[in-house]
Order: sequence, then structure tokens, then C-alpha cells
Amino acid sequence: MISTVLVANRGEIACRVFRTCRESGIRTVAVHSDADENALHARVADAAVRLPGAASADTYLRGDLIVKAAVAAGADAVHPGYGFLSENADFARAVTDAGLTWIGPPPEAMEAMASKTRAKELMGIAPLTDVTETDLPVLVKAAAGGGGRGMRVVGRLADLDAALTAARAEAASAFGDGEVFVEPYVEGGRHVEVQVLADTHGTVWTLGTRDCSLQRRHQKVIEEAPAPGLSAPLTEDLYGQAVRAARAVGYVGAGTVEFLVADGRAHFLEMNTRLQVEHPVTEAVFGVDLVALQIRIAEGHALDTDPPPARGHAVEARLYAEDPANGWAPQTGRLHRLAVPDGIRLDTGYTDGDNIGVHYDPMMAKAVAHAPTRAEAVRRLAGALERAAVHGPVTNRDLLVRTLRHEEFTSARMDTGFYDRHLADLTSPAPDPLAPLAAALADAHGRSRFGGGWRNVPSQPQVKRYAMAGEEHEVRYRHTRTGLTADGVRVVHADARLVVLETDGVRRRYDVARYGDDRIHVNTTTLTALPRFPDPTAQHAPGSLLAPMPGTVVRVAEGLTQGTTVQAGQPLLWLEAMKMEHRITAPATGTLTELKAVPGQQVTVGSLLAVVQEA
Repeated sequence: MISTVLVANRGEIACRVFRTCRESGIRTVAVHSDADENALHARVADAAVRLPGAASADTYLRGDLIVKAAVAAGADAVHPGYGFLSENADFARAVTDAGLTWIGPPPEAMEAMASKTRAKELMGIAPLTDVTETDLPVLVKAAAGGGGRGMRVVGRLADLDAALTAARAEAASAFGDGEVFVEPYVEGGRHVEVQVLADTHGTVWTLGTRDCSLQRRHQKVIEEAPAPGLSAPLTEDLYGQAVRAARAVGYVGAGTVEFLVADGRAHFLEMNTRLQVEHPVTEAVFGVDLVALQIRIAEGHALDTDPPPARGHAVEARLYAEDPANGWAPQTGRLHRLAVPDGIRLDTGYTDGDNIGVHYDPMMAKAVAHAPTRAEAVRRLAGALERAAVHGPVTNRDLLVRTLRHEEFTSARMDTGFYDRHLADLTSPAPDPLAPLAAALADAHGRSRFGGGWRNVPSQPQVKRYAMAGEEHEVRYRHTRTGLTADGVRVVHADARLVVLETDGVRRRYDVARYGDDRIHVNTTTLTALPRFPDPTAQHAPGSLLAPMPGTVVRVAEGLTQGTTVQAGQPLLWLEAMKMEHRITAPATGTLTELKAVPGQQVTVGSLLAVVQEA
């Protein structure tokens, strides 16, 4: 019997595994980088071991240090989580060589399937080698890992070499393995996967299908189980291929076989030899705990002959600290509050007051809803996210709500190109026009306790300015004998945290939370209080390129120096933030008059990187 488990991962992943361990009476051990010293996963574990450094390559990708940590902490088993070393056969061997139990598949199975190139060969599929015009578009993919890292769509032969270089660099940074390959890019397909679970006694379960078609930058955003609209023959084909892949490598434990479904056919993509981020939707539909089953299998227990029956439908949305309207730029800062209504499962590695940093993936949480039907599950999740308190950095919450209510999604007609087609509409600003007034009235109530309020003399209205959805809004209100008033709006109630306004006989409630001097959250709208007199020095020269997120300058375009002529859209430099590379391009054709960025430089949001003077 396993008594103590070290989780070789961080954040939400580690917290998820720890939850099952606690419920099973198993002690837990966390590992953490210096950047994660105060992270939630390090705080909730029974013991925690430091991995010196902040970069993944120095910490969570150092299998030798993690094995030493497990031995030092007295663990007798290691769970890899998902990501980092979860599909690294050498790490699995190092764990078992140290006399520890590996909660995962055999290293040989991982070697056969963890490399996408070898997996395709096993399934009789050859990758592209000499790419020609007739092969376009193609997809460059990392052979190891997942999560969209090291992946690029290429539509022109002239762009292939640059895509290969960028994909290799990103894959090496994320997985410690820079191998990439090229395959045909199937447009308009759906990303469908099958959850498999196998024991050491020859039993292989298929636990339904999942649809993961809604993706940004090849990373999943919304997942659901079962995948809607699949015919019975297609579903059986998916199950058959998944079982064949698992049995071909003697698979043990939880794994996922991924496909691209187009024109009624299933195209094998890869097998992920680990638990998936989206596993909660399968757990909800089948009423199982996949982590608990992983542990039982590692202890040698046999699965039942048949899996439990499926019930209902489940949908999961990934809440990211990112700005979808600004190239999905990751965001950082303090998470002041994160809460969803009852009845929604929330898997997260953060709690109120935690800081979201620059070093790792920007996913904050996963919200999961389960209901008897797909329509009910989708409605429940959309409503819960709309009512959720998400106070802190900019997130994709509004995008998730709009996506879940989009006709193409509700009718299950989505594919992997969904966000390419609809991103502009899904991110167009639609803030509540009364939110600035509610913020001003709440602020006025708070200040009235310190000498403000009504005077028996007519006075000019109070004026406050706020930035909301990229625009400036000015609001006016007055203090009178009967309280605060605003033109055209009846103020039913106002205090520092709650404002109730009535327009045209309809009352609406506004919950107000203020953090610091300028950040205000009014229901789901975020505002910034503006000073009465703007700072005249906050100016940048035309053509200035500012860092859209905090991160590290990983490289500058070859031969780029001050005075170089550049073309509009030409890549100038690359930033790495939260394990993703972000390309900074020339805003116009002209001359590079300043180049401040150098490789290895740490930059903050708004840092001046370069200036391009338009021709």
C-alpha cells in the first residue's frame, strides 16, 4: 500500500492530486521552485522540498532533484501530474530505480507513445519529410509534451524554416526536448479524444469521448464529455483505435488517445501517456476519481471487467490570466478573489491573495459543470462564470461566457477554427454602462465617513473618471437631503460594497470591490479610477514598441541594429512569458531608431523595447 506520494508538478495539477491523496489517507509531498515558495500547492502539502531556481529547466524538469526530494521526504511513490516530466521515460525509470512506486505507465510504453513521431509510426502513419507547395498548409509539432507548446501552422514554404526554429526553441524550453516534426494540417476538423484506463491484469477501459475543439494557440479552452454529434460507427472506431494503441504498447494507467475528426473520419494524432488537464469532465460523467484509480492500479489492483455507465454531460472551461483581445497576452499580478457559485467544480492552484507570476502557464483554474443534458450543463457553466468573482489580472472569463452562449457552440457545430472566425466578436467590449456610476457612488459612501456628504448649500456635481474596456468614462452625482442622486438613475441603496440602481422601474444590484487606490471590480466589469489631472510625462514616441506582458527577451532578429530598415509585420524580437514565445513585430514599414531589448533581459509590462519611425 502506498503511504506517501510526491507530486512532481506544481499549481492546480499538484493540488488536484493532493486532494485525492488526502481523501485516501495518503500523505503528500510537494516540490517547489523559488518562484513557487509560497504557492498554494507548496502550502497545502504535508511536506515540501525546494528546487533551487525559477526556470522550469532548473526545477520541475530536473528529474534527479525530484527523485532526491522524494527520498529525502520519505515518499514511497511519485505521481507525475500532467506536463513537465509526466511523459519522460527516463524520469520514470529513475523513480523505480530509487525503489519508489511510479504512478504511471511503464517507461517502455511511454517511449513508444510519448514521442508523437514514434507513435504515428506505430499506428502506421508517416510524418512529412520533404514539404512541397502541394502539402500546404502543414503543422509543425513538438515530438514530446503537449499543451500546444512547440506547435506552428505554416501556410507558406517561405515561413517553414522560421517556424521550425521557433518550435524547436519552445519545445526545448517546455519539455527539455527540441525534436519537432511536420504533418498535414487538417482545417475545419474537431479535436476528439478517448480516455483509456488499463491495469496490469490485461483489462483496458475506454471511458467515453471528449471534444476539445475550442482552442487558442493549439491549447484547449473548453472541453466536454461526451463529444457531441458523433455517429455510433465513428464512436466505435474511436474506441477501437484507442484500445489498439493501448494494447500495442502494453499500456498501464490513465492515458488519452487523441484524434482529429473531419468528414466523418478519425485521424490519429497522438497518445498522451498521462492524465489530461480535462479529465474532470470524464470523472463527472462516469462518476469516478481517475487519480484514485491511478493509485489503485499502481498498487496492483485489478479494474472491474467493465467500466461504470456514463450519465449526463459535463463541460469544462479553463480560466486563464490573459487578454484574448490583445493576442492572448498573459497577465500577471495579485489574484484578490476567485469564487464560483455552488454546484460548480473548481480546480485551481491559487487562492485569494496569491500572486500570478511570469514563469509558468497562465491558467488560473478549471470550472466544471455536470447536468443531465448538454444544454443544461452548458447553461449552468455559462451562468456560473458570469456570476463568478474574478478579481485581479485581466482574464478570459468574458470570452468563456460568450463562447458557451455562441450559437455555433450551443448547436455543437464548432471546430478547431472557432476562435479564428469569431475572436473579434467574442472580445468586442460590452461593459455595463452603469458600472462607473456604481463605482463612484460606492467610493462616495466610503469617503463620506471621513467628512464628506450633504451640505445645506447647492453645489456642483461630483465628477469622477474611470477607464473601462479601453475607453474613458465620466460620471456625475450629487449629495442631497435624500442621499446620493444621479441624473436619470434612482439610487435605491449605496454603500462601499453594494449599490442598487433603478432605471425605468428596473432595479439592478452592483457588488463593488476596490483594491488599492485605482482598481475597482463592479460585478463582472473591471474599472480603473483615473486621476483628476493626467500625468503629462506618460508619453512615448510614435512607433514605440512596448512589452505587452512581463517576460524575458529570448532573442532578437538576426542583423537587427539601430538604423535598420524594417517592413510592416516583420518579426523584430521574441519574448518568453509563461512558457510561451510571443513575437513582437514592426508596426509599420520604416526605420528602427531605437533598440532597447537584448537577449536575456527581463522586462515588465510597458517596458520600451524598440522604436520604429514610419517611412
